[in-house]
Amino acid sequence: MGSTGETYPGRPGDARDRDSEGRARNARPRDGLGRPLPYDADGVARQPEGVVRTPEETVAQAQRLLDEGKPFHAHEVFEDAWKSGPDEERELWRGLAQLAVGLTHAARGNLTGGARLLRRGAGAAEAWVSGSGRTLPHGIDVASVAAWARELAEDVERHGRPVDAGARAPRLRGGAAGR
Repeated sequence: MGSTGETYPGRPGDARDRDSEGRARNARPRDGLGRPLPYDADGVARQPEGVVRTPEETVAQAQRLLDEGKPFHAHEVFEDAWKSGPDEERELWRGLAQLAVGLTHAARGNLTGGARLLRRGAGAAEAWVSGSGRTLPHGIDVASVAAWARELAEDVERHGRPVDAGARAPRLRGGAAGR
């Protein structure tokens, strides 16, 4: 039941999207781009929040999700790394999360926001590399990923239409990015 007393199809009238501590949690199913679906719809399995992974596991899982056209879900994996990893790597993971959100927005049709986030994420990841002196952190080819992000931002603005997230997924560890 919403704050105005309405009920939602497929959701029990007395159910609240809250966790055991009372924090808001949206229990609605989501599609591959993270958009909410009706409560009774089949959605894509959500990434559990707060998972502590090794950097290797983070990169592998995020790459798999990106390749599957699920950049919203990849962003959640990067977000876990930025929240649970060492403080000195926080900005790297945050920049990568911004790139995944930028791809999400570009695929959803929010072209201006997508391009902006792609460029912001590229800049953040490059700034982290510049400050740390680590050019391939955890095997991530930040220079290639940043170039991918800027190229995609330009394409989105030039062509003015949403992109196929899976076809345009970056290669985090180098190699050809999706075109």
